[in-house]
Amino acid sequence: MPALFQAFQLKDVTLRNRVVVPPMCQYQAVDGLVNDWHQVHYAGLGRGGAGLVIVEASAVSPEGRITPGCTGIWSDRHAAALAPIAAAIKAGGAVPGIQIAHAGRKASANLPWEGDDHIPEGDRRGWQTIAPSAIPFGEHLPKMPRAMTTDDIARVRQDFADAARRARDAGFEWLELHFAHGYLGQSFFSPHSNQRQDQYGGNADNRNRFLIETLEAVRAVWPEHLPLTARFGVIEYDGHDEQTLADAIVLARKFKDAGLDLLSVSVGFTVPDTHIPWKSRGFLVPVAERVRREAGLPVSSAWGLDDPALAERTIAQKQLDLVQVGKAHLANPHWAFAAARELGQEHAASLLPPSYGYWLQRY
Repeated sequence: MPALFQAFQLKDVTLRNRVVVPPMCQYQAVDGLVNDWHQVHYAGLGRGGAGLVIVEASAVSPEGRITPGCTGIWSDRHAAALAPIAAAIKAGGAVPGIQIAHAGRKASANLPWEGDDHIPEGDRRGWQTIAPSAIPFGEHLPKMPRAMTTDDIARVRQDFADAARRARDAGFEWLELHFAHGYLGQSFFSPHSNQRQDQYGGNADNRNRFLIETLEAVRAVWPEHLPLTARFGVIEYDGHDEQTLADAIVLARKFKDAGLDLLSVSVGFTVPDTHIPWKSRGFLVPVAERVRREAGLPVSSAWGLDDPALAERTIAQKQLDLVQVGKAHLANPHWAFAAARELGQEHAASLLPPSYGYWLQRY
């Protein structure tokens, strides 16, 4: 059997294979509430053959949404709306996961196909953003965030814990904290965006404090037998990569000590002026492998891993524990089935419900 299609166990959860559908924002929510779009979308992905489907970044508070169309989990009403989605993913054969998030200074933005820029001041659709320091991202996201007070920090930390509890009660079995992509957690970690002079800024230990405290608050309410993971940007491609990666690995070790079970390795996206090697397929794999080796944590990663042979190699060579395949699943929700056939797995159609698999195995 190809390594990509071997089972993977983390805590008491077993994935049927190493293929993950990562969080991909749909921007179809209204007031943070999921609807029929999300139900159909995630049910289809759940029965497509992947081992794990992670529901898109769901904001822990209204201010934490990237756009007005983003999903939320800041109330029990939001969690109740998400519960049928978790059930549908599980019924399809995949483990249901969810990513909880706060967009920080990148919040209050237009939908990607409507500009992907900050909503102008005075437009009622927008809101005040917050961040570790009053430093805007720049380029198309120029809005000046309000520097968070220590009370703000305590509130957001509690928002994450409350969101984790709701995710648990909604039936999700895999939780991912979004500490990447220039959003709030990443902004605390990065000296580009965190220039505080108190216990949450300055040296690396202080810049790590918000992330570790938030992880600990979530760990206290998230069941010990279920995986607790985080997506984190360990590199920026800004010319300071070695120091950033070294600091990130130190933090990853602290994450592990605080109860993290797996790290999804990504890019920081904290500053606009970077040189990310997008044309190099699987460019993050060597980076993730180093994190895996030096931090002693299982890892996953994304970006350019939709070639089945490449995905198989990263697992077989123990560079990654899980492979995230995003946009290819939008093009083909049954990507895992197609990959299994390409890799020569017998009975690949068994990944699909009989209503599909019975017919597809014959052709």
